[in-house]
Amino acid sequence: MYRISVYKAFTIIVIIGSLAAAGAGCRSTKNLRKVIAAPATHQDTTGNAAKAAVAPVRDLHADSIAVIHTAMAAIAHNHIDFQTFKGTMHVHYEGSDGQDNEVSAVVSIQKDSVIFIEIYGKVGPVTVKAFDVQITRDSVKILDRLKKVVRLRSVSYLRDQVHLPVDFKTVQDILIGNPIFLDTTNILYYRTEQKGVSLFSEGRIFTNFLTLNQDYTLQHSKLDDVDPMRARTCDITYGDYDYGGPAQVPFSTYRKISVAEKGKVDIEIGINKHYKFNDPLSYHFVIPKNYKRR
Repeated sequence: MYRISVYKAFTIIVIIGSLAAAGAGCRSTKNLRKVIAAPATHQDTTGNAAKAAVAPVRDLHADSIAVIHTAMAAIAHNHIDFQTFKGTMHVHYEGSDGQDNEVSAVVSIQKDSVIFIEIYGKVGPVTVKAFDVQITRDSVKILDRLKKVVRLRSVSYLRDQVHLPVDFKTVQDILIGNPIFLDTTNILYYRTEQKGVSLFSEGRIFTNFLTLNQDYTLQHSKLDDVDPMRARTCDITYGDYDYGGPAQVPFSTYRKISVAEKGKVDIEIGINKHYKFNDPLSYHFVIPKNYKRR
């Protein structure tokens, strides 16, 4: 019996990314981290105090700006730009009901134009294509091949399903592994440590506590709603980077996503390393005449 509903399958794919290693199978989705610590204080000796008295005054504000500027430049450098993408994603999903579900998805993206997703699942011992999904800037179309039903929706359907203010570009960035909801014009503070640097930004909808690795690749993004009346949060962890691959910049092939408001959804994604960038795409979305429209 095919266990996963169209709602669950589509929610899985829409939130995909990070939310995401080749043939990696499933990992634990239980460890979420948020580390914000104050800088340590240091006692000065008389000798050091005397040296400081005659030393040039250090512009700490300029130092901070330099750290943030370096991090922002590195994020921009590691931003994945592309024309097309195609890859197979293995997805493990655990919803608020505690049930585990697994699907595979072949994802094709024509940048800023269309996302086409083929979703495969188990019907008994057999793997079958269960859904075809086509997302454009203004529409979402879902073919349920098991129930022979087609659902035609506006792009606002994405927001309704994942309870996040997502649009086409957000879904595209999640699937590719670029940061989302990062307001680079409003970085409120940063923190450096041995493993990398963390930045805290506040946007119109979310704050984003973004942790970068030593090479400035994305490690973890913690989104919290700026509206104090809502408890909406999203954690995205990036890992298993492929260096020197077709993306030409480090590409995250493992992602873990947790979304919570009234309930919680945990998703892990492993991307097969046979993924391709900028190759010609071939995808078809044809609605059979005998499918019911809902």
